[in-house]
Amino acid sequence: MNARTDSQLLAGGLSRRGFLAATGGLSFSVALGAGLAAATSDASAQAGDAGLKANVWVTIGTDDSVVVMTPTGEMGQGTLTALPLILAEELDADWSKVRVEYAPPNPRVYGNPHPLLNGGQASLASIAIPGYFMPLRMAGAQARRVLLDAAAARWGVPVAELSTDSGVVIHAGTGRRLRYGEIAAFATVPAELPKITPADLKKPEQFKLIGRADIVRTDVKSKVTGQAQFGIDVRVPDMVYATVLESPMDGARPDFVNTAEAMAVPGVIQVMPMPFGVAVLANTVEATRIARNVLKAKVTWNTSETRHNAVNFDSDKAKEEYARNGRSAEAKPMTAYKKGEADQALASAARVIEATFWSEHTYHAQMEPMNCVARVAADGQSAEIWVGTQAPVLVAMAASNVLKTTPDKIRLHQVLLGGGYGRRITPDIVAQTVAIANASKRTVKLILTREDDMVAARPRPMTHHIMRAGLDANGKLVGWKHRIVAENVDAVAAPPRFAATGGKDYIGWQGSDMPHYSIPNWQSEGVREMRGMRVHAFRGIGAGYNKFAIESFLDEIAQARKMDPLAMRLELTQDDARARAVLEAVAEMSDWKRKRRGRALGIAMADYHGTLAAGVAEVSVDRKSGKIKVHNYWTSVDAGLVIQPESVLGQLEGGAVYGLSVALLEELTIKAGAVQQSNFNDYPVLRMADMPEVHTRIVKSNAPPTGMGEAGVGPVAPAIANAVAQLTGKRLRELPMSPERVKKALA
Repeated sequence: MNARTDSQLLAGGLSRRGFLAATGGLSFSVALGAGLAAATSDASAQAGDAGLKANVWVTIGTDDSVVVMTPTGEMGQGTLTALPLILAEELDADWSKVRVEYAPPNPRVYGNPHPLLNGGQASLASIAIPGYFMPLRMAGAQARRVLLDAAAARWGVPVAELSTDSGVVIHAGTGRRLRYGEIAAFATVPAELPKITPADLKKPEQFKLIGRADIVRTDVKSKVTGQAQFGIDVRVPDMVYATVLESPMDGARPDFVNTAEAMAVPGVIQVMPMPFGVAVLANTVEATRIARNVLKAKVTWNTSETRHNAVNFDSDKAKEEYARNGRSAEAKPMTAYKKGEADQALASAARVIEATFWSEHTYHAQMEPMNCVARVAADGQSAEIWVGTQAPVLVAMAASNVLKTTPDKIRLHQVLLGGGYGRRITPDIVAQTVAIANASKRTVKLILTREDDMVAARPRPMTHHIMRAGLDANGKLVGWKHRIVAENVDAVAAPPRFAATGGKDYIGWQGSDMPHYSIPNWQSEGVREMRGMRVHAFRGIGAGYNKFAIESFLDEIAQARKMDPLAMRLELTQDDARARAVLEAVAEMSDWKRKRRGRALGIAMADYHGTLAAGVAEVSVDRKSGKIKVHNYWTSVDAGLVIQPESVLGQLEGGAVYGLSVALLEELTIKAGAVQQSNFNDYPVLRMADMPEVHTRIVKSNAPPTGMGEAGVGPVAPAIANAVAQLTGKRLRELPMSPERVKKALA
């Protein structure tokens, strides 16, 4: 069967324009509710058979169980443990009795008050801990007060005479004790919940759970035993399997589809042209894969409506244009961050140093390919969805937009994420699955092949950096200018914020500021390219490439000043105790001044949403093959108050692994608007044989808790590049630092 498709007559009556309208405007940056304050005073919570619902965050069972709602997805960052731990600390709960449930997508109740989300509910930017820290403590203290009030009333004693300890209320005067579960059996929640202020909370020296190294992550056991359920594990009755031959670029749609050979594959049920590609439904995963591979040569694509004429984009050819556009008199840079007057400082400097840097597009490379299960009601007005997502609210919004219904008609089953790194913020997989399920009138489990996962990539943008620094007559750094030339991530990933800021790119420009270095005049700015790529948030976001340029350039300045790179950074951070502490810690860990035969060290520092990390890489270079070998990587971090030390160290190590892979290997190339790589055979990631020894240290701090999921990535690439420069005298200016680029630099 041959099918000529039309954008207004696609399966289920869903047009391409309608599909894009349903999903294209979704953004994690928009404020999605009134926030948390009103939620913790919700007086509708009542005791019942399920236990005492002390507030919207915690329910205490008559069996002494404590069920804590967690508003974020778990993708290995540890929030499924750390967030409940914060509440349990103030509740004075017995941690062995604590269980966790995912909160529903309801930002008014479970939104993150952090300024970046402003009440939105999502797992991103390492802001779960800093955002929810105080609200969860207040909720735990409030629940504890409900228990205390109930016990005081039962015993007829003043509440001031009572104390708590690991799930028990104690009256010291009489020795009486009531377990939390016993109280839950008779207590009622007052019409107005107790008012809690920060003064009612524990002092850090009173913590019993926070900061303990022996409390392990709650998700680890299920993952080790194979009992953990990720999206790809979900099975529900009457489910069929689906995959999608994805459109090669944003805006392309299937124009002509020869379905005959695909339909002849045993087990194939249906082949459907959709706004985003061609969907294949079958009784088995294997059948969808076979039919998808057959279809690949049987589809022609209409590319007339690609965004910004993406079909003409060639990443290699565009580099010359990026470089030219960045320096053009017609460039219209927008200021990202500034202090003082950088242009004036550079104009009057005794010496100006200049350099350029590049980074390529990169793929999230999450181990679990994108997948989702959806069941749509017969009337098409409601749906049930099983998915691992970083943004549950966007799941409900995307599904309801596709069905032209309301978010409250969408029931979400959140499951573990097999890697997110920003990729599972975008709800495109949900919109696709719901559209296929609605059109086919079947319960559908959509699993993209790795090849289509890469075709549908939301990559980190390709970037070009123009760096200028001014030194005075004494060699002091007095001026700094950093220009970033790239596609704006906010324009794609956060349209409301992009519009509200007049076209600024918070995601893409993140990390280009200089808050910890005492440079009197500095400025970072961006020049926008529009190439039609679906660029998106990526682990470490802009800091991943901006810190590469900044910290590499700092080493060049140190060389020009004939200074040790560490000594110069310590000079620049003389007024910033936290920054100096992480630098001094990593220098001590690596024995910075000791020379290594055939190897060299490089150092770098990066800040990320209040977290400070420093890294030192020890490298050697095979001049014949061009391969960089990282033998040791030392890294220190100041993440403020640490909730779970082992989890912080794990995140620091994970960030190092991710940073090493992106720094040395990972690169997407684009031809005619389409990603050229197809799988891990031509998009290599770091292998175990290339993994260095990673040494980690937490620097104690009096700062409030800050995020850890992404902080470890930033210092890796510049530390490696700086080590290579120390070893070879040659500066690597492009990411990734592939063997081909190394050989070219050494030639």
